Amino acid sequence: MIGVIVPVHNEEALLADCLASLLAAGAHPALEGEIVRPVVVLDACTDFSAAIARGFGVDVIVIDVRNVGVGRATGATFLLDEGARWLSFTDADSRVSPEWLVVQLALGADAVCGSVCVDDWSTRPPRLRNYFRTRYVDADGHRHVHGANLGVSAEAYRRAGGFPPLKCREDVGLVDRLIKTGARIAWSATPRVVTSARAGSRVRGGFGDTLTAWSNG
Repeated sequence: MIGVIVPVHNEEALLADCLASLLAAGAHPALEGEIVRPVVVLDACTDFSAAIARGFGVDVIVIDVRNVGVGRATGATFLLDEGARWLSFTDADSRVSPEWLVVQLALGADAVCGSVCVDDWSTRPPRLRNYFRTRYVDADGHRHVHGANLGVSAEAYRRAGGFPPLKCREDVGLVDRLIKTGARIAWSATPRVVTSARAGSRVRGGFGDTLTAWSNG
C-alpha cells in the first residue's frame, strides 16, 4: 500500500482540487491496482476543510497543535501502522500530476525530493514570476526540499526517525535525517506538483513567505 499525507489548516478553498488530483494519481494504471490511501490531517481547522475531506472518502485525522511537523508525522505513523510501504507528502494548496506516484516509485531511491511550479501568479507582483524563473532550479539535480513534493520508503522513514516536530522546515529536517542515515535521495524534477503562490501563508517561513521575501527584495 502507498500512503499519501496531506496536512491541513483551514484550506477549504483549495483542498478539493488537491484531493481530486491525488485520487487521479492513485488510479494510474501503472500502479497495477496497488492500494493508494490518502490521509488528511486536520490541524486546528475552523472552516469546512473537514467536510470537504470526508466528502472525498479519504481517511481523516483531527489534531489541534498548529504544527505541520507533528501533522505530517501523525499521518505517517497512521499509514505505517496500516502497512504502507511508501509514503508521499503534499500540501493542501497543491495539485499533483496523474503520474506523480508512478514517477516517485520509478526513480528507485529511498526518498524523492521533487521541485514545484506555480501556474497562477495573479496575487503577486508581475516581476516576481520572472525572478522566480531565474532564481529557482526546476531541473534534475536541484537541491530544493518541499513538503508539497516529497516521497520516502517506509524503511528509510523509520530508520531516519521521521519528521522533527517543527512548525516550519520539518521537511528539511526529515531530509537531513535521511542523509545522515545514508539514504539514497533522488533530487528530481520529474514528479510534477503545481503549488500556490498565495500571499497568505499557512506556515511562517514556508514557500509563501519565501516568495514574499523575494517580492520585497
